[in-house]
Amino acid sequence: MIRYFLNDNYRLGMLTAKKCPMRILGWYHSHPHITVWPSHVDVQTQAMYQIMDPGFVGLIFSCFNDDTASTSGQIQLTCFQSQVNISGEYNRVEVPVEIVPNEAISDACLEALEQLPDILGQEEEEVFQKTLSNLRRKNNLLTTVHNGAVFTKSLCHVIEVMCGPLMQTLENRLERNERKTEDLLREKEELERRLEAIRNA
Repeated sequence: MIRYFLNDNYRLGMLTAKKCPMRILGWYHSHPHITVWPSHVDVQTQAMYQIMDPGFVGLIFSCFNDDTASTSGQIQLTCFQSQVNISGEYNRVEVPVEIVPNEAISDACLEALEQLPDILGQEEEEVFQKTLSNLRRKNNLLTTVHNGAVFTKSLCHVIEVMCGPLMQTLENRLERNERKTEDLLREKEELERRLEAIRNA
C-alpha cells in the first residue's frame, strides 16, 4: 500500500509543470452544509498525523453553503494543525493557504476532472446495486422497476450537472487556446520578418 502511494505521488508529480515528485503531507475532507472549522475529532485526528510528521496539515472544505439572498454558492477552505494547550487539550492552529491562479490546467487536474463523473456514476451504481439485492430477496418487482428509473434519473443528473458543463468548459478552453496559438504564430511571423529586415539592413 505504501508503495502505491509513493508511486502515485511520483506519477502525479510528473504531471505537474515542475515535473518532479510531490511529497503530499496532509489529509482533507469536506463539511457539507456546515461551518468550515474543524471539530474536536478533526483536531485530534490531525494531532495523530502530526506524530508521524510534524509538517502534516489538515484541509477542510465547507461546501454547498448557498446564499439564498444572492442565489450563489460559497466554498470555504481552512488549513490547520493541532497544538496542545497547557491543560492538555488539542487546539486548532490555522496555517495560511495561498491559492495561486494558473492559466493552464495541469495534467494531474485534467486527470482528476476526467475521473470525477466516473466516480459519481460508480457511487450511484453502488447504492442502486445494494437496494436491488435487498429487493430481490423481497421479490418486489414494482419497487425494483421504480428504483431502476430513479437510478437512471440520477445518472442523467450527473451527466447534466457534471459532464455537460465540464465538456463545455473544456471546449471553451480549447477554443481559447487555439486563438492564443494563432495569435502567437502571427506574432512569431512578425518577429521573424523584423529580424530578417534587421539582418538585411
